[in-house]
Amino acid sequence: MTATEQQRTAPGRRTGDWWFRPVPLARIAVFRVIAYLFIPIDVFLTTAWVRAHADVPSEWYQPLLVARLLHLPTPTETLVVVVQWALVLAALAAASGRAPGLLGAAVFLLYGEWMVIAMSYGKVDHDRIAFLVALAVLPTIGRARFRDRRPSEAAGWAMAAVLVTVMLTYFLAAWAKIRFGGWDWPTGSTLTRAVLRRGTDLSDWTLELPWLLGTAQWVMLVLEFLAPLMLLVRSDRARIGLVLFLLGFHLMVYAGVTIIFLPHCVAILSILPWERLAGRFPRTTAAAPSRAVRAG
Repeated sequence: MTATEQQRTAPGRRTGDWWFRPVPLARIAVFRVIAYLFIPIDVFLTTAWVRAHADVPSEWYQPLLVARLLHLPTPTETLVVVVQWALVLAALAAASGRAPGLLGAAVFLLYGEWMVIAMSYGKVDHDRIAFLVALAVLPTIGRARFRDRRPSEAAGWAMAAVLVTVMLTYFLAAWAKIRFGGWDWPTGSTLTRAVLRRGTDLSDWTLELPWLLGTAQWVMLVLEFLAPLMLLVRSDRARIGLVLFLLGFHLMVYAGVTIIFLPHCVAILSILPWERLAGRFPRTTAAAPSRAVRAG
């Protein structure tokens, strides 16, 4: 490996290298299986209601901007069923690791159409963006095996893109709160209303402590605005701590008001150093990363 290649693969040499800091391919192999196997769960459980859009009058269809730009067809019963089963079958095939570019691209396109069908009837969720980005970048990496701990710049760029999107999901959520709700959002009764509508035995008691819910709104807003600090996380221990914190937050929200962003939580799992699971296996190769590995 030449000196130029060493400089390009060494993490932290330049600010711009943050986007291409090499990531072991084993991390991609594990996360790819998690992401693709989540899709059947999402299709048949999390977003099972999308199937009902096949029976909705066509005049209720208000296509998203991307659907208008691409001239996507109005959903019909046949289209919805075909997309549903093609997506599930493609995701199961992609989880095997075979043909990662072709099958991965098919999964991304089909899931994108599934989301267009889901969100073009007046409700748009913001918990899908990071997961969609993950599906978009996974096909760019190429083959990745569980025992392959070689560092890859292509994998590093893909995981950096997902991390940035996870961060922006929180930061832009805070921005939207202030943009549309103004400072009435943190000073109002947002969480009180949520507990009244969707509260559980674990959260109903907070209604007797209005100051607690008001404080929680401020804490939530501040933490979301501080989300860019995620990009400073580097060590494996810090990554694990960040994931535990984020997943703990979402579990707490679910326990309190039965709202959880499952696709976003799956995207968060990309932050974990999954290559540690490959530690019990011998390395695929002891050689330094090649151009082919960096290019995917």
